[in-house]
Amino acid sequence: MDTLSIAGREFSSRLFVGTGKYRSFTEMSRCHQASGAEVVTVAVRRVNLTDRSKESMLDFIDRAKYFLLPNTAACYTADEAIRTARLGREVGLSNWVKLEVIGDQRTLFSDNHGLLEATRVLAKEGFVVLPYTNDDLVNARRLIDAGAAAVMPMGAPIGSGLGIQNLTNLRILREMITDVPLIVDAGVGTASDAA
Repeated sequence: MDTLSIAGREFSSRLFVGTGKYRSFTEMSRCHQASGAEVVTVAVRRVNLTDRSKESMLDFIDRAKYFLLPNTAACYTADEAIRTARLGREVGLSNWVKLEVIGDQRTLFSDNHGLLEATRVLAKEGFVVLPYTNDDLVNARRLIDAGAAAVMPMGAPIGSGLGIQNLTNLRILREMITDVPLIVDAGVGTASDAA
């Protein structure tokens, strides 16, 4: 199997896993280990970053084994996402960011304008930006031009568990986006979708 290279960093697994929707931190940790993934996304706004005397999900992620990819989940403006990414970097999570700027509260579809604005700012500040976006080729090209190190189009609405719903658009993106990695996000409904 070939490696995944993003901004000069090599990963042998192409599967990224998250930290949400587990019944416990112990279950989350076991699932991470079973997945074979090397990248774990962490919502900066959902982690207790100030009171380290309390148990945190970060206590259950072996940072020697897993690369933390902070994300800006639950940010609805470019300014919110930029502040959240900076906070994640400031507390030592990473200068990488899975950038999310949500445009619709119900569907969690991206705000393409805000996402592009935040990508420009954060890339100029030295972040490795991996924007979560819809499956729009034009927007993907704009994000790359703005400095995105990869593009993360959604395969299905976040949290739907529906599996990949927009295969034709993803094929077009795969054919047309060759400058940076294309990472399908929010498209896993079953283990076979990840395979």
